[in-house]
This record gives sequence, structure tokens and C-alpha cells, in this order.
Amino acid sequence: MRAVAKKQFLREKHLLCTVLLSASFVVASGPPGIVAAAQEPPAKDAAPSTAKTPVADQPILFSHKLHLSFDLKCLGCHPNPEPGDRMTLPAVGQCMECHRTIAKERPAIQKLAEFARDDKRIPWVRIYIVAGWVFWNHRSHLEAGMKCEMCHGDVSKAEILTAATNVTTMAGCVVCHRKKNASTGCEYCHSGK
Repeated sequence: MRAVAKKQFLREKHLLCTVLLSASFVVASGPPGIVAAAQEPPAKDAAPSTAKTPVADQPILFSHKLHLSFDLKCLGCHPNPEPGDRMTLPAVGQCMECHRTIAKERPAIQKLAEFARDDKRIPWVRIYIVAGWVFWNHRSHLEAGMKCEMCHGDVSKAEILTAATNVTTMAGCVVCHRKKNASTGCEYCHSGK
């Protein structure tokens, strides 16, 4: 009897997920103004959104374009420690390895040096934020062959970083998963594996 109840529960859970997923696309494709532009699903084969988002007020001016022109790699400044869910931001000491001597007269670098001297973290404002009810793991995406620019756009051209894609929306995730033949089942993002 217990196995039958579990089977019924799983069937109902699957049905609920299917209904919710379908409803999210019905709402997202409804009349303009009902859903924010970032939530609207792109056309089936559309490239990631390049619509400009508001610029976050960062504590220090930082140019990915300039730093990547020195052939720095994403993982050099954004390591992926256990459990792999986030790419982290560099410690101020890592920045100061170069900036003790490079461009130390610039106001932004002087501010960076203050953070280092006071042994404080730089309070960067995150650009991409995944909702708390969504299970997300960068490492599983990297291991699947995803490249940073697939979700974050070409940051090598960005003087100031803004959200370049709708990657943190359900519509953005589902469209990409479909293109890559990855699962779109509810349990992959909402169960907290």
C-alpha cells in the first residue's frame, strides 16, 4: 500500500510541476506590461538578451575589458570553491598583488588600497542573483561544457558590467536547457539536490 501511495504522490508532484511550468509560460507570453521584460521568454532560437540593465553602484570602478586584455582568465579571479554553487569574487589581497605597483596613483586603486590596509572585503554588488528557492550550481554547468560568456555575455567588451542575459529567470534557464537538451524537470532546479 505504501508503494502505491508513493507512486500516487510522485504522479501528482509531476502533474503539479507540469501545470506550474506551463502556467509560467502562459503568463510570460501574456500581454505586455504584465510580466517584466527580463521574465519574457525569448524567441525559440533567440540569442541572449542584450538589453541594458541598470548599472549597479559598485564601490570601485572596475573594467573587465581592461583586465581581460591582459589575458586573465575568469577562474583566476572567480574561483569555484566547494560545494560549487557560486563563483566567488577575488579577495582584495589578490587585486593588490598587481596594484601595489600598477596604476597606484588612480583614485580607484587608492580606494582598493584602503580596503586592503583596513583588511576589509570589497562590498561588490552582485549583478546576477539566483532566487533562494532555486537550486543552482555553477560547477555542474562548467562540467557540462558551458562557458562563462554563454550566461554572462562577452564581458571582455564591458567597461562596466551589467546583466547581459536573462540567465537568472526561469524562462532563460528553460530556453537554454531545451537548446542544450538538458532536463527541464522541476526537480532539477527546485529540489535542492
